Parts: sequence; structure tokens; C-alpha cells
Amino acid sequence: MRQPPAMSFNTTGPCDPRRHYMVPPTPRLPDARVLIEMDRYFVLHAPRQTGKTTTLRMLASELTAEGDLAALMFSCERAKSAGDDYGAAESLLLDSLREAAERSGWPKKLLPPASWPEVTPGSRFGSALSAWCRRCPRQVVLFMDEIDALQGNSLVSILSQLRDGHNARPEGHPFPASVVLCGLRDVRDYKVASGGQAGGSNPASPFNIVAESLRLGDFTADEIAELYDQHTEATGQKFTKDAVDRVFELTQGQPWLVNAVAHEMTIKMRVTGTITAEPVEDAKERLIRARATHLDSLAARLHEPRVKRVMEPIVAGGSYTDRGNSDDLSYVRDLGLITQKPPPQVANPIYREVILRVLGDLTEQNIHADPHSFVLPDGRFDLPRLLREFVVFWREHGEVLIQQEGYHEAACQIILMAFLHRLVNGGGYLDREYAAGTKRLDVLVRWPYPGPDGRRLMQREAMELKVWRAGENDPLPDGLAQLDRYLDRLTLSTGVLVIFDRRPEAPPWQERGAFEQAATPSGRQVTVLRV
Repeated sequence: MRQPPAMSFNTTGPCDPRRHYMVPPTPRLPDARVLIEMDRYFVLHAPRQTGKTTTLRMLASELTAEGDLAALMFSCERAKSAGDDYGAAESLLLDSLREAAERSGWPKKLLPPASWPEVTPGSRFGSALSAWCRRCPRQVVLFMDEIDALQGNSLVSILSQLRDGHNARPEGHPFPASVVLCGLRDVRDYKVASGGQAGGSNPASPFNIVAESLRLGDFTADEIAELYDQHTEATGQKFTKDAVDRVFELTQGQPWLVNAVAHEMTIKMRVTGTITAEPVEDAKERLIRARATHLDSLAARLHEPRVKRVMEPIVAGGSYTDRGNSDDLSYVRDLGLITQKPPPQVANPIYREVILRVLGDLTEQNIHADPHSFVLPDGRFDLPRLLREFVVFWREHGEVLIQQEGYHEAACQIILMAFLHRLVNGGGYLDREYAAGTKRLDVLVRWPYPGPDGRRLMQREAMELKVWRAGENDPLPDGLAQLDRYLDRLTLSTGVLVIFDRRPEAPPWQERGAFEQAATPSGRQVTVLRV
């Protein structure tokens, strides 16, 4: 007899409880069951690879097993190819629905009819659902996954048919008791796509039947520990609390990242013995360098105009002044790129790394310095030399790179980050902090080196980046105060403040690069570099 497959951390597609470690999915959406029991139509939205499909599949299975409902999840993705051809979209959706029902293992009496009613295109989907509900001895619940695949007239047609069927139920018209639309977008986007307004109610919109919108959240620290404990139970390999805490800090509970970091350590890196925080750092670096599919798909969106309008102020530390940014912010939140609550900032440290590395690719191609030459004889990193080398690089390439950088307002930060990444990341780590409205970007260089007794020590160097823009006062006083707070949080006694001069009256490029010493409000001595 074939042995059951070994359990593993899943990074590709929906989870299979027979093969994958899983956080119990249904407790992540307690309100969904309540709404279904109330016969509501609602939206469930979440970024890709957050466990949405797995959660829906398990919930549908549980509801059906309880004996009162026939709950079916099916994907709308196939209908994407139909575009505005709503007749073709209906056919593709009904094919997907039937195939999902046949795979379910349900008794024949619960399955859809052998053939769908022959009606006019634009009515087929609603008529088919009605025919199924008429013959099914249980109430039907539908989970329409990947609803985002429907576009234009096809989306309007399907939503309109759902509305018509929903509104006819009080008259005894057979129709699904509950429909859950599942995708990336929130209900406001479906209202707009189907002819309604983003805010408020609009009786002309086929989406005024939706009772509520739910969002599938990320894992909590406790859920990560629960997930990793399953690996411990299966293999005996433990994760220290520091390791779990570091995973949560780096991922903020993003489900794919949580699984990917663990998969990297247990399968690809083949870490033996108890897993500590140290291999977590290495796993993070490997994932970022490999630009795994999930990370690559997010990075590919950075140059979409509506994404750029949100991300550029975040990287630059700027503010949002255009009311039109509200829709863009909602869109980028739905993608999972930024936090759900203000102030807008990148969703987790791994995404922060990926974003700046992607944006800095062009700059990195122009950096020819040897990273190993910045390592001192005692193994420490020579940050003063790096800053001097950056001045030379900035004088030679800065003006051209700024003009070529698509994220023009954040060009200075992106260029220095690329320089640091090229020279530090081979043997050390960069921790970056940036958010809209802060007018700064903070960087912590962490460089491991051997101590006198051979123990691994960690050199830490803090930097703050500021930009002096036209019409503004010299940012030095604010920069010193902000750097002071950053150093205080890191318990460091000194740091570096870099001020980029973007004013029209800035000194000529060949004269930039002055170093000076300054004191922070608390008396810390710091290096100031003006470029």
C-alpha cells in the first residue's frame, strides 16, 4: 500500500489537509457562517495567497456535511477569457459550477440538473441556478471564487441576474439562499463595475443586495505558533519562540510568507535541530533573492499607475494631497501591498525589502564596487568608506539616475538603498522603515562578525534619509530630532543623517558630498552627509 505523503508547508495553491500543515480555516471567518445562516449575499475579499480558497472550500464542506445545505465553491477564473461576451461567460461559469459539483462526491439528488434551461443569453446563469434550487432538496449556498475574473458586460450581467433572483425569493422563486462573492476587491469595486457608485446606495446597481463585506485577515502570532507546532508534532523539530516572533515580525502574518519561510528552512535549507531566529533571517534573504512567484507578482504591479500613485509617497515619506488617492489606496490595500489602517505603509518588512530592491534594479547595474573590499580586518563593515564611495557614485551617476527613475519623488532614497543593498546584503542585513507622511526613510545596517572569543557579534549602524525640496527649510533640525528618536529606540549612541538637496539652487553636482558632525537634541554625536 502506498504510504501517505509527508506533511509540509504549502506555498502553491489551496491547502490539502492530508498533505499540508494548516491553521484551522473556518475560525478565521466566524462572521461568514452567521451571514450564511441569515441567508445573506455578501463579499469576501482578500489578497492573493492568503488562504481564501482553502477557507472557502473547508467552510463549504462543513456546511454541506451538517445536512441542511448544499454549499458549493467554484471558480469564475475560466470566464475571464469571455471579456464582454456575457453569453460565453455564462457558459463557462456553468461549466465550472457543474464540474465542481461533480467533483464534490455529493449524492445525485443534490447535483445540478443534467441540462440547463434553454433561455436567452443574459438570463442563462440565473435560470440555471433557479432550476438547480428547484430540484435540490436542500438550500443551495454558492461561493463564487475569483469573481474578479469577470469583466465589463459579463460582470454586469451576472450581478444583475443574482440581484433579480435574490429579489424574487420572497415570492417563492427558487434561488440560492446565500451567495458569497470572493475575490481581491471589496464590494465598492463591484458596485462601480456594475454601474453603481463607490459610496452610498444606488438602486440601479445590481449590487445593492449585498449585506456586508468581509476581509480574510492575516495570521496572528498565535496562529503562526499553532501552524509551526504541527511540524513539531509531525517531525519532532521545534521552533524557538524567538524564531516564531521573528517570522511574525518579518511577515506580519501574511499566510504565504509564513509558509514560505518555514518551507525554505525545513525543505530547501534543510535546517537540522531546533530552528532559531538566525535561519529565519537567511530564509527571508533567500526568498527575496529568488523573487518567488508570489513576491514577483506583487513587484510586477509597482509600475501600474494607480499603484505607483500610492507607493511613491510611501517610499518618499510624502503626503497624499489628492482626494482621488482614496480609490487608489483602497485598490492597493486590496492587493495586500499596504496596511489596512492609516498611515499608509508597506504591509510587512519582506514586502518593504522587495519593493526597494525592485525599484533599485537600474541603479544596481551601475555599481561596480567590490562588496568584500568594505570588510575591515576584524570582520566589521566599513560604513564610513561606503559613504565616501557613495559620494563619488552620486556625483557621477546621481543626476542621470534621478531622471531615469520612474518613482521620481523617491529617486534619492531608492538610489542610496540600491547602493547599500549591493554592498551590504552579501554578508549583512538591511532593515528599512518608511511610510507616507514621515518625510524620512530609516535604515538599520546589521553586520555579523566574529568577536575575540569566536562568538558571533552583530554590528549595527543606523541611518536616516531626508530630502530638502524646493521651498522648504533646511531639514537638518527635524532630521536630527527624528534620528535621535530612532537611535533611542535602537539603543545606539551614534548614527548617520543623509540629506539630499533637490532644490533648484542646490550646489553643482561635483561640489556635493560634504560631511559634518552634529549633535542630536539628546547630545548624540552623528555624521551628517549632504549630497
